[in-house]
This record gives sequence, C-alpha cells and structure tokens, in this order.
Amino acid sequence: MPRRRGLAAAGAWAVTLALWTAALAGDASTPVAVGARLAQDANGARLVFDVSLPVEARAYALPSPDRIIVDLPEVNFQLDSSVVRESVANDATIVKAFRFGLLAPGKSRIVIDLVRPACPTEVVSKPVVDGASASRLWIELRPCEAAAFAALGVAGAPVTADPDPVPPAPLPVIVLDPGHGGADGGARGLGGAVEKTLVFEFCSELKQQLEATRRYSIALTRNRDEYVDLDDRVAMARNANASLFISIHADTLSEAADVSGSTVYTVAERPSDSEAARIAARENAADPKLGGEKQAQDDPGVADILFDLKRRETRAYAHIFSRGLVENLRGSARLNHNPERSAGFVVLKAPEFPSVLVELGYLSNAQDVQAMNSPDWRTKTAAAMVKAIDAFFSAPAPVQGVAAGPGVALGARPASDPGH
Repeated sequence: MPRRRGLAAAGAWAVTLALWTAALAGDASTPVAVGARLAQDANGARLVFDVSLPVEARAYALPSPDRIIVDLPEVNFQLDSSVVRESVANDATIVKAFRFGLLAPGKSRIVIDLVRPACPTEVVSKPVVDGASASRLWIELRPCEAAAFAALGVAGAPVTADPDPVPPAPLPVIVLDPGHGGADGGARGLGGAVEKTLVFEFCSELKQQLEATRRYSIALTRNRDEYVDLDDRVAMARNANASLFISIHADTLSEAADVSGSTVYTVAERPSDSEAARIAARENAADPKLGGEKQAQDDPGVADILFDLKRRETRAYAHIFSRGLVENLRGSARLNHNPERSAGFVVLKAPEFPSVLVELGYLSNAQDVQAMNSPDWRTKTAAAMVKAIDAFFSAPAPVQGVAAGPGVALGARPASDPGH
C-alpha cells in the first residue's frame, strides 16, 4: 500500500502543507491515523489505530471471502504497508490481513480479512487519556457462528453486541517495569543488596495496591527473575495499549556513599545534568542490543510531523506525571537533592504513552538500602505512587493552553517544557 494512500495525487503538496499547518495549530479537521497494532489468539482479536481525532465507525460483514468492513469518515492514513505485515502473525487465528484507505471523498474504509467467521463486539473511539483529542479506534472481534456472521451483513449496521447502552469505560493500562532480571542483576550494594530483587519486590507491592483500587489494569514486563530486552519491555507496553509506563530501578555510587534519595527521570535528547547522563548510560548498557525509538517514516512528510507532535504530547504528559510523583513522594520517601531529571533512556522513548523511570534510591547508601529492604517503606512509598497515579488520571483539562493534566491537546506544549 502506498505510504501516502489517502492523499490525492493532484495537489498533494498543497494538502501536505495544509495538514502540516493545521497539525501544528492542533486543530486539523481531518483525523490522521499514525499507528496501528493487531493482537490476536484463538479467543479473539483486537485491532487498534492511533488517530489524531475521535472518529465514528460502523461495522458490517461480507462473505466469500469472510471480511469485516469498518466504514469511517475521511481519515488520512499515514501508515507504511509494513505496519500490516508486522502486525499480522504467520499463525493468524482470526485475522488473516487488514487494509485501509480512502474509499470516496469524505469516506474511508478498513477491511479485515478473516480466517474464520468473527463478529465485532466493540468498534469505538477511546481517548488516549481523558480529555485528550488524540484517540484510539478499537475494533474487537470474537469468533462467532456463521449465522451470526451473516446477520451482520447490512451495510452500515451499528455494532450492538453489548445490550448495555452505556458500556463501561476500559480501565487505563499501567505497565510496571522492574528493571534488570535474570543474568543481569543490575546494581549491587551494601549488605549484598541486588537491584533486580529490590525493584521486583517494590513493583509487586505497587501492583497489588493499584489492583486494589479497581481503577486500572496492571501488567508487569517480567513476572519472575528473568532477563527482558529493553526493546521487548517497550513492545509489551505497546501491545498492552499502555496509558502509563513506570520503570523501577535503584542506583549505586560507590565513590559517594552520602548521596541518597529517590529520583524520577523522564526522557530527553539532552540529559539534564551529568548525573542523569551517567544513569542513562548505565541503564541503556544493560541491553547489548541497545534498541532505539522506532521512527514513523524514513523520509520527511506529514507523518513525521504528526509523529513528532504525538511524541511531544506524550512527553508533556510524562513531565506532568513526574512532577506530581515527586510531590507525592516527599511525604513518604527521602528524595535526592535534585529529584526530577531527564536523559536519553531507551526504555522511555515510546511515543504512544507517557513513561518515567524511578530510581528508588542508592544501594551504596546504608539508609537507602535499609529503606528499600523494609516492607513498611515499600508500602508507604507505593501508596504515594498510587496517589500520584490517581491524581494524574483524574486531572482536569488544560487551562488557557497550558498543559495541566491528561487533557492536554495534541501538540500542546507546557510553558515549562524544556523543549525536547
């Protein structure tokens, strides 16, 4: 499929310029799709498109061969054909392939080729976070009988699988990332303290407290003592459609045992200071493959601009969460003298969701090691993080164009954004 399918050949440069200008202003009238992901197994399939604006979608079925058709208002699909090839597994159980593009002026279409009959149980736009313009178009499919599949064959028929007129909103997905694991023990410190063990114990406590709120869906990048590549950790969060990614680590500084306290890091092209640069280099070096951020396209164009806007918005959210997290940690944990920093952490570079890396403390400091080994400290500190997460997801929409919470508009930039 051509990379710019959805853009008419005539006047392509004029359309490109118009979209570029509108995207920078944050008020483009035509939704733009900049990402797509497919997950499936024998029990169902989920196809998700990242779209700059909410869209209304209607689904129906066509037989011989079996297909699900999803009709949309005009959408500018800025996706490479490799997205489709990478998303559909060789052992596809429900979805054999999918394609998308402009059907007619003002109308776009997604066609999902099926291995066997499957019915859509949900076709809906959901904001990435409450109040945001950026959305995800979710298409949920479940295996069904041939008769049920045939009953969907009315063009434009709305999906009515759920009898409840107001289906419950999906829970935000929070991915917790216990650093290191397996052969990679991470930092080692006083009394035989090992980073991979301490951070896993903390993530387990944080997971338990978050699940107790019944407000979130929680996933761990590792559930036992095993090694997981940095790129794989990010891929897990992406496949889970994460709303927030929190990587947990612990530092060591043998030449300065008096340095102590927790630090919250966000991603940046340039480190905020030499200490942040050192930490990022150490954490990135844990992965011999040293993955990087996957770019939207190899050549410049509208997709690159929208990708950059999406990344900027996500990083703005990360800064907002980082500040709130630091404030909530003040009452439960000792903070480093400079508790909010930034650097080029590979594990934080995904543009789809806000990410932070938390260094719980220094294994070279006796007081920090004692705290991290304490169940009481873990309970109090995890509770402070839960409070910060609750505040982040319940924050009001931005006021006067300044990002005040998850309601920040696509491409908006907080006044205090350091300019990543």
